[in-house]
Amino acid sequence: MEDHEAIVRAMPDWWADSRTPEQARQLTLLLPRLFFEHFSGTSLVMDGDDGMDGFLVGFHSADHPDEAYIHFVGVDPTRRKGGIARALYERFFEEAAAAGLTKVKAITSPANTGSIAFHQAMGFDVHEPRPGYDGPGQDRVRFEKTL
Repeated sequence: MEDHEAIVRAMPDWWADSRTPEQARQLTLLLPRLFFEHFSGTSLVMDGDDGMDGFLVGFHSADHPDEAYIHFVGVDPTRRKGGIARALYERFFEEAAAAGLTKVKAITSPANTGSIAFHQAMGFDVHEPRPGYDGPGQDRVRFEKTL
């Protein structure tokens, strides 16, 4: 995927409505270039008439051969509520199922109520927050969907 630079450049603007400029910039640290070099075949970008509408970075697990994982998803704020995230997820599900995978997993912060609601609407089972999942003070809600 040659979209790393465009995605990282868009992220601070796309999350400006919910984070400080520094917090929005720090989100880019969750998407180092290695994700785009090693998971480009399982990650997706949706382009519109005016550029990128959204993206999904995901992969098929090397250690759990029946699982796929969605690491990060973003949608241009001017295009939210238009079905872009749903379309990206559905395409990821289709491609994972075609590869013989039977589960998709993801995580988010307990404070990200929008993400929790979205995953519920997409048919994921939502698990209670796990304290310290990503380290001290980094609790995470876990999602799992059977394909």
